[in-house]
Amino acid sequence: MTIEVRGAGRHLQVGTATDIGRRYPANFDVLHTAELQRRPGLCAVVADGMGAGEGSRTAGRTAVDVFTTAVQEHRGPFAPPPLFAAVADAQRQVRAAGQTLRELTGCTLTALVADATGAWVTQIGDSRVYRLRGGLLELLTIDHTEAWLGAVHGWYPADSPQAEAARYQLHRFIGHPGLPEPDVLSVTMFPGDVYCLCTDGIAEQVPYQHMERTLGSGAPPDVMASALVAASLEAGGRDNATAVVVKVY
Repeated sequence: MTIEVRGAGRHLQVGTATDIGRRYPANFDVLHTAELQRRPGLCAVVADGMGAGEGSRTAGRTAVDVFTTAVQEHRGPFAPPPLFAAVADAQRQVRAAGQTLRELTGCTLTALVADATGAWVTQIGDSRVYRLRGGLLELLTIDHTEAWLGAVHGWYPADSPQAEAARYQLHRFIGHPGLPEPDVLSVTMFPGDVYCLCTDGIAEQVPYQHMERTLGSGAPPDVMASALVAASLEAGGRDNATAVVVKVY
């Protein structure tokens, strides 16, 4: 899928791809890309449900619907307060759904919102946002997991069994009983930038160098997104995999 939008004073081209993978019975990732309704701009969101049950499905769909509705209805400039408020509302509604389902009901949520005033990344969980600029691929977000803390503080090797188990221990997510806030980051878009939002089915299976080559290939965004998902399948397809690629002109 490719759409054309005008946002952050630039021409943005967007492509998406998602796949169920080979492990789960359904795709519990949720993907949303749309032009802003009240002004030129873009709202792109990925969410990844926790587990493989109805709680996973409900959390992802609810969180994305609540967040995107708040973004589309917002009239003022985007900044941390309205994005925090959108996530807080998603937290409340997912928690309410969990009380009804009586099972784990949670998900990650990662978004890029851009208009003529700027661009903002909103992140909670372990889905990610990467940016390729000047040939350098950078990770703009952090994972809210025990594994991330372990890697940063040297508790265990990144490829150890302890690290593998810690990847499933999320400290912040939508549906958490503590209603944690997201990270909100202001980013400045420059012509030539390539942004990638992805779930951990991409981040945990596609090597950095492969992602860097793919996003630097100059291909259309939908081709790059599909290539990243294909690479996750070639690596084993151990998870649902979703990618949104945004090119800035």
